[in-house]
Amino acid sequence: MIKVGIAEDDFRIASIHQELVNQVSDFQCEDQALNANETMTMLEKQPIDLLLLDIYMPDELGTNLLGKIRETYPSVDILIISASTDTEHVQKSLRYGVFDYIIKPVSLERLEKTLEEYRLFYQQLNETTEMTQDHIDKLTSFRSSPNDSLPTHGNIEEEYLPKGIDVLTLQTVRQELEKTEAGVTAEDMGKHLGASRTTARRYLEYLISTDQAEAKPIYGIVGRPERKYFSNKA
Repeated sequence: MIKVGIAEDDFRIASIHQELVNQVSDFQCEDQALNANETMTMLEKQPIDLLLLDIYMPDELGTNLLGKIRETYPSVDILIISASTDTEHVQKSLRYGVFDYIIKPVSLERLEKTLEEYRLFYQQLNETTEMTQDHIDKLTSFRSSPNDSLPTHGNIEEEYLPKGIDVLTLQTVRQELEKTEAGVTAEDMGKHLGASRTTARRYLEYLISTDQAEAKPIYGIVGRPERKYFSNKA
C-alpha cells in the first residue's frame, strides 16, 4: 500500500482529495495537514511515500517547503496540486523533482492517471537493490514528455513508449486483444489487468494511436453504444 499525505489549507478540498486518492487501488491517505508547519509535523510523525502538496498555504508557500522536504525526508515523493499557474512556482517545483504538477480543480481521471503512473514508478524504484542502466532509463522516463514521433508499426521497442505505458502491461493488453475476436471494452480489459478502467483505456487508446487496434461502437438494445476494441493483427 502506497501511503499518501495531503497538505491543503482548505479542509473541504483536502477531504475531496483524500476521497479521490482512496478510490485508486493500492493508495491510502494516511493524514492531512492544513498548513506548512503541520505538513512538516505530519512527515515527522509517520512514513509517507507520496505528498500531495498545495502551494498557497497560510503560513508559508508550499514551494518553500520543497528544499526542506528533500533534505530532511529524501524518500518522500511530491505531487503538486495547486491553483497557481505562476511560472516561477512551476519552474521551482519541477527543478526540485516533483513527480507531477496538477492545476486545480483536479478531476478524478487526471489524478488517477498520475497515481497509476506513480505506482509503476514506485514499483520499479523498489524492485531491485542494484540499479542497471535499464532500470534507470525506465525510472527517468516517467519524468519525460511523451514522444510525439512514435513508430506506428506492430512491434514497438520499449524505449519508444510514452510516459505511463509499461511494456509488460502493454504486451498483456495486446495479447488479450489479439485472442478476443469479439472485442473487449475498457472495463473488461481493466478486470483482466486488475487495474482501473481508465488505465485499461489508456493502453487501448495507445494501441489505436499506433495502428495496432481499432475501436467500434457496438449498439445494444437500450442505452449508449458500447465502445469495443479490436486488434488490427491479421
